[in-house]
Amino acid sequence: MSIDWREYRTDRFWDELITPKGRPRPGAANLCRVLGKLTDAELEERKTAAALAIRAMGITFTVYTGEGSGSIDREWPFDIVPRLIQKREWDAISAGLVQRVKALNRFIDDLYHKQTILKDGVLPAEYIRNSREFRPECIGIDPPHGVWSHVCGSDLVRDHEGTTYVLEDNLRVPSGVSYMLENREVMKRVFPELFEEYMIHPVDDYPDQLAACLRSLTTVRSPQIAVLTPGIYNSAYFEHAYLANAMSAQLVQGSDLVVGRDDRVYMRTIEGLVPVDVIYRRIDDLYMDPEVFIPDSMLGVPGLMRAWRAGNVALANAPGCGVADDKVIYTYVPEIIRYYLGEEPLLPNVPSYRCVDPTEREYVLDNLDKLVVKPANESGGYGMLIGPKATRQERSQFAREIQANPRNYMAQPMLLLSTAPTLVDRHAEARHVDLRPFILSGSSTYVTTGGLTRVALRKGSTVVNSSQGGGSKDTWVVDAE
Repeated sequence: MSIDWREYRTDRFWDELITPKGRPRPGAANLCRVLGKLTDAELEERKTAAALAIRAMGITFTVYTGEGSGSIDREWPFDIVPRLIQKREWDAISAGLVQRVKALNRFIDDLYHKQTILKDGVLPAEYIRNSREFRPECIGIDPPHGVWSHVCGSDLVRDHEGTTYVLEDNLRVPSGVSYMLENREVMKRVFPELFEEYMIHPVDDYPDQLAACLRSLTTVRSPQIAVLTPGIYNSAYFEHAYLANAMSAQLVQGSDLVVGRDDRVYMRTIEGLVPVDVIYRRIDDLYMDPEVFIPDSMLGVPGLMRAWRAGNVALANAPGCGVADDKVIYTYVPEIIRYYLGEEPLLPNVPSYRCVDPTEREYVLDNLDKLVVKPANESGGYGMLIGPKATRQERSQFAREIQANPRNYMAQPMLLLSTAPTLVDRHAEARHVDLRPFILSGSSTYVTTGGLTRVALRKGSTVVNSSQGGGSKDTWVVDAE
């Protein structure tokens, strides 16, 4: 047999499938039984089937090489052992995500209007004044429903005791949802029999839910929706094209759009100009309108901010929402929830230290060998220090950077992230995982049933990003006891 669960080692980590005593967790018995019956040849056939499906479906991601070639496309790294989550547990997580995103949207709206949270001293005003993502150009704008971040991807992790934490919020242009959808399609091809064993809650309604969310941002009865992409060289271009096709929306670049004298957005077509009512933008704020932000940007649309401010086009996500997508602001989210909603947070933050605070900064500098230090506005695992695995020289360099710009850094303890069985050659080994569910906010709120499970394929690594050697798994929310 390829997989002998008696030999599987969870060590000191919380494993998503197997208990420390080597038994399947509730709901996982059938999965473990089916996997355990596969011979070496059968297991290899399933892995090959998954690889062929990924190739046939054209599921790729882009890696920037930093060399003359610029970037390369690679096939999506995928592990065929799914991750299971009990439905009752997911319902509690989902409620916490809805609460969190609701409060964050209230927070962003307040910052661009009365700024009561600053006046009441809940959050230091200098944090916003010094924020790289605060956009004065957005002050006074009222997006539909008061929502600024329409698509949010919050990263969740478990510690060694099984407690779920929010690691960070991605409120600007979160990516990965297309891979969540494609992972499910691959698994249906590779393990059709498992879909008879389980009542697995679907995820394939996401494109319809996203389209409904975008339609709710306008009063036009049959709105024209466009997905604005930076182009084919962007690392998430596969996702941009996938979602545009799934929503029957138009996939456009900045050069395909023009803002008329009436401050409306039009799409260039062979039949003439066609009005665009809603834009799901996948480009950063600073590149979206050269009239307002970077003047030599070739990615954006001159006048787009004028059209948005006039209410003639809806933008998702709204410009300026990144002010809450700041890892220092993240440390205040529990206070933000209490301030705007009058509720206790349903999902905890990972304990964090603000380097801008002298006492906490001193603790961080004295314990760099034990902490993970993150810059305020980086993503994808870049620009951070993993203290326990860093060299003395790297820690010394980071200490200097923290002292020079403490506002730009926060730190967290090195969590013992949960693991999940992952196929290595022809047996299962524990690999660290996180989870990115997606929350849609418009006239109503929707949370994906599960999300994108990312897995660190390198033994001992906690870096799950695909650009840095990570892969993914299908995530099953199941009713089984």
